[in-house]
Amino acid sequence: MLAGLAKPWKRHTIDSSSKAAGKLGADGVRLADVNGDGLLDITTGWEQGGAIVIYRNPGPAKARAAWPSVTVGRVVSPEDAVFVDLDNDGNLDVVSSCEGSARTMYIHWAPPKRGDYWNPSAWRTEAIPATKGKQLWMFAAQARLDCRGAAELFVSSKGGNASIGFLVRKDPDSLARDAGGFEYVKLRSAGWIMSLEPLDMDGDGDTDLIYSDRRGANRGVGWLENPGSATIRKPTTWKDHLLGGQGKEVMFLDAADLDGDDDTDIVCTTRSQQLLIFKKADTKWDVDTLPNPYGLPHGKAVAIGDVNGDGRPDLVHTTNTGGNRKVT
Repeated sequence: MLAGLAKPWKRHTIDSSSKAAGKLGADGVRLADVNGDGLLDITTGWEQGGAIVIYRNPGPAKARAAWPSVTVGRVVSPEDAVFVDLDNDGNLDVVSSCEGSARTMYIHWAPPKRGDYWNPSAWRTEAIPATKGKQLWMFAAQARLDCRGAAELFVSSKGGNASIGFLVRKDPDSLARDAGGFEYVKLRSAGWIMSLEPLDMDGDGDTDLIYSDRRGANRGVGWLENPGSATIRKPTTWKDHLLGGQGKEVMFLDAADLDGDDDTDIVCTTRSQQLLIFKKADTKWDVDTLPNPYGLPHGKAVAIGDVNGDGRPDLVHTTNTGGNRKVT
């Protein structure tokens, strides 16, 4: 295995592009086990084609071939699709975030019967009125904020009126399959949100939110402190901790314990030829820099993980522009 890390990895295509099927320009994937078999399945939004698709992991023996799939909806300019059970029926729904002319988020309601999950005609797509035509929606992340009912969603956008906020049930105890039952609570103005990472940052047991904001007056890396379930709907009670990166074009980030001190560290790549590393030191944060590998000017994303099995966290870095496109 270790020797193979130095060689280019073979790509296995699990679904091919198809204009007729709306499968053009798949824009990122999100993972979850939708059927309880212990294997991670995939959802993605095909940005240029509009299809929102779920792929069922067939297991290691068949993973290199095409995966069984279901198209759960068709929308315009999907930038993101994420699994979330919004009605607590045990079947994972999908929420898509759309920019372009749509500027709307959609719920793709899973069939109530588990046996219909892979039947495309059993899925129902519904625009979320609180988001309809409002912003260039970019990304969403599941969270439990009010400790009642089903999950909520942190959401984000880019452009002139961009923001970070969350979608929550107007009636916190409702589980109705009704997109009109959600309201949007704005937490922060933004320029162009790249990452949302729900995580308990202060050890108080509730879910905070790490973000990276690429553009505008408020750009940088920071986290929003959850005030507690009793006051989550009051935006002024959420404290914004801006950690750094204000002078950089920050891109995607990841968070993990890099040095074994049980504190969460943050790594964020930039289009400024360097990675930013945020490490907590008592009540403050130190910011270090690391050059992008191979002198790559335009970083896109970074992920933390033990790639070579030595028990220490490594960094996987990608770039997509600047004439030198590599995964390192």
